[in-house]
Amino acid sequence: MAKILIPTPLRQFTGGADTVTASGATVGELMGALLAAHPDLKKNLYNDEGKLRSFVNIYVNDEDIRYLSKEESAVADSDTVSIIPSIAGGR
Repeated sequence: MAKILIPTPLRQFTGGADTVTASGATVGELMGALLAAHPDLKKNLYNDEGKLRSFVNIYVNDEDIRYLSKEESAVADSDTVSIIPSIAGGR
């Protein structure tokens, strides 16, 4: 199973867990398994059309999936997937 790193603001939806494991051959399948286990995450990660929100970045190991095959990017059991919400602010 691949390891998914959960950022601090989203841990309330995973029972406080900072790491979750899930199975899937692609990022999309892995995210589907994550949402099946933790359905309250969906509204924070996906919009009403089922598309990944623009401010949510996902990395497989250190590779941004936007520069790979997006949600079709392959995932191995030994991979670490990071969910990184963008942070904006300032004046």
